[in-house]
Amino acid sequence: MLVMTQIWITMCAYLLLVFIKFQSKLKKSMQQILRLFQLNLFEKRDLMALLRGDPTRVQPGNINQMALL
Repeated sequence: MLVMTQIWITMCAYLLLVFIKFQSKLKKSMQQILRLFQLNLFEKRDLMALLRGDPTRVQPGNINQMALL
């Protein structure tokens, strides 16, 4: 049962990546797209800007949020 769930999740993720590649009309390979997602997994950023390779915009921090460092 667990293996079938993992296979379904993998297939859904693959189909989403193929759809993103199709919609973006970029010439990046699936491996390049996966690497971009892995490197920027926890960064809040526009998906199409990430795929196009736009530089990141430095957003000012929220003044109501406590800084750890």
